[in-house]
Amino acid sequence: MVCLSIFVSPAAYAARPMITDDARIVDPKSCQVETWVQKYRSRTEHWALPACNFTGNLELTFGGARSRAGGKTQTTDVTFQAKTLFRTLEPNGWSWGLAAGNTRHPNIHTGHSLIGDLYTYIPATFSFYDDRFVLHANLGWLRQKEPLRHYMTWGIGSETQIGGRTWLIAETFGQDKGKPSYQAGLRHWLVRDHIQIDATYGNQFGSNTRQRWFSIGLRLLSPAFLP
Repeated sequence: MVCLSIFVSPAAYAARPMITDDARIVDPKSCQVETWVQKYRSRTEHWALPACNFTGNLELTFGGARSRAGGKTQTTDVTFQAKTLFRTLEPNGWSWGLAAGNTRHPNIHTGHSLIGDLYTYIPATFSFYDDRFVLHANLGWLRQKEPLRHYMTWGIGSETQIGGRTWLIAETFGQDKGKPSYQAGLRHWLVRDHIQIDATYGNQFGSNTRQRWFSIGLRLLSPAFLP
């Protein structure tokens, strides 16, 4: 796999399982937990990303991943992100915002510094047909720490309602160097607005099976409870 954080930090996932982020945040005074397993040809990743909105317009995410490869399990990603909106999404409307974060890879970023790969991006979301079709677009910048490189990142994704609680998702994303990737799958609400499951298949264009992945995830959203 070409690590997804090279394209756009894993914390930039929109509502699971998308890499292309949406211009939406967790409800004010609420939290969510996104957790999933992602299987590659040579390794398996276990992700958990809790996020809360304490102020009403600032979503904070902190979490990471444990990966197993070659019989060894280790923490491979620790990420923090802040995200805010400048316009709130309404049915048949649009919204945009700003996100920034830091992803540290302990197996690569040695030493005592907590600074890893730094990134920022602008997410934009457009609603059509009373939210039954939603389009997302991202444009951003990534500073990879080791080796030191700078990338422009981008993503385009869509959510299409195919049933009362079921959505088809599809996206392509990448950066200004190398081949882009794609992902597609299904998202389903077990309990509307509170418990969601998903499954996807993804790959890098032109890579045959070398870079492909499968994922299955669970997303839990709380009602407002924070002071």
